[in-house]
Amino acid sequence: MATEQNSSAKPSRRSVLGWGGAGLLLGAAAAGGGAAVIRSDARPVATMGAAVPFYGEHQAGIATPVQDRLHFAAFDVTTDSRDALITLLKEWTAAAAAMTEGKPVGAGAIGGIPEAPPDDTGEAFGLEPSRLTITIGFGRSLFDKDGRDRFGLRNQLPEALIELPKFPGDNLDPNRSGGDLCVQACADDPQVAVHAIRNLARIGFGKVAVRWSQLGFGKTSSTTPEEQTPRNMMGFKDGTRNIAGTDTEALDQHVWVPEQNAHTWLSGGSYLVTRRIQMRIETWDRTSLKEQEDIFGRTKGEGNAYGKQREHDEPDLQLLPAVSHVRLAHPDTNGGARMLRRGYSFTDGTDGLGRLDAGLFFIAYQSDVRTGFVPVQQSLARSDELNEYIQHVGSGVFAVPTGVRGPGDWWGRALFEGTAS
Repeated sequence: MATEQNSSAKPSRRSVLGWGGAGLLLGAAAAGGGAAVIRSDARPVATMGAAVPFYGEHQAGIATPVQDRLHFAAFDVTTDSRDALITLLKEWTAAAAAMTEGKPVGAGAIGGIPEAPPDDTGEAFGLEPSRLTITIGFGRSLFDKDGRDRFGLRNQLPEALIELPKFPGDNLDPNRSGGDLCVQACADDPQVAVHAIRNLARIGFGKVAVRWSQLGFGKTSSTTPEEQTPRNMMGFKDGTRNIAGTDTEALDQHVWVPEQNAHTWLSGGSYLVTRRIQMRIETWDRTSLKEQEDIFGRTKGEGNAYGKQREHDEPDLQLLPAVSHVRLAHPDTNGGARMLRRGYSFTDGTDGLGRLDAGLFFIAYQSDVRTGFVPVQQSLARSDELNEYIQHVGSGVFAVPTGVRGPGDWWGRALFEGTAS
């Protein structure tokens, strides 16, 4: 939980994409016009339900301003057919392009053949796009699973798509970790985010199965530093030093995979690390304010580092407790390592003993996991006093391909077209 890492037209929801009974036609995704444009002179996008453009050099949902809600899902691919997987990725891409514009999947929830199930599940019918972004990633097991090269992709496995080392204190649940594919859906309306994952899972029936998923609320980091820094479930401001979505220099250095990458299909993409971090909320809530602040190395109110006046004042690490979270997570402690974070709080009921099942669903993008997440987490896992109150219980690492350039393009196209069938 690395705190220091830093006029729109209302789209129609009745536009038909041409989803035939035998499957979706990719080119039909452009029907009905483009996404609403977010203008600099417009009202805040969260109040407008505006659409975030789906097509672009990079996938939306990374440097994009962070929305309020999350539905994240990891999938296992259940088919061994390369052609079936490619067809699925094309169908998913077209469906995502539609949903991010506020349009229904296929003929919609009330159109189509009366004797058949509707193409769209319907719970987002009439809702605004709510800045929905849908981001996909590929897990290591998609390239090599138990020694099997199911889809002819093994020779395209990136070196940085590693199995994470076991960190001290990890208690990872395999049923909440890993996956061949992942999809991150973020929106300002939770129903819009859930609708996106639900419909992609439905389209994938018989080809993929949900391995695990996570709902999130209350973003715990921001890519827009001019806004107020959000707080995590421990009540502290989180992500003070996060990379801004407008800082192109930092994005190029720390987030996007460089062009000289050995596998060209991933150039301009990124690597995603997720960690489900359980918080011992009840124990934390009985800890004194002074001890809480010492653990983080920041005040709980303003969020300023010890010895400084304002939250964004650069901390003097020598003034902080040696095992404080801020000091251990700071780039200067970790060889300059930085990540772009998009984490969310979660509360999933209770654990059966009256304790909240709550914490942080950590999400971080970086150009190389080996020089981004790994050294920071090694530093934190060894010494961070916060470890008394948290535990990592789920984990995932995914390669995030470049953006979809326009209708006719699809998620992972460069990967599959660069390998033999």
